[in-house]
Amino acid sequence: MKFSEKVHLVRTKLGYSQERSAQELHVSFATVNRWENEKSLPREMAVILFTQFCEENNIVFYDQEEEKDYAANK
Repeated sequence: MKFSEKVHLVRTKLGYSQERSAQELHVSFATVNRWENEKSLPREMAVILFTQFCEENNIVFYDQEEEKDYAANK
């Protein structure tokens, strides 16, 4: 899943606007907008903060290999 898709998915799952997401992630509205529209990629620290934000909100992303392992063990 692309980072842009993750940002959009998390935002909509939480019912947040792009502005609210930006506030929660300590970035500008324009930054969230650019991420979602694939106009820019986040810096490493932003990815770390986004991951922490997801964890705090009980949102977990698995990569495809992890998903296969998870499905096989279910």
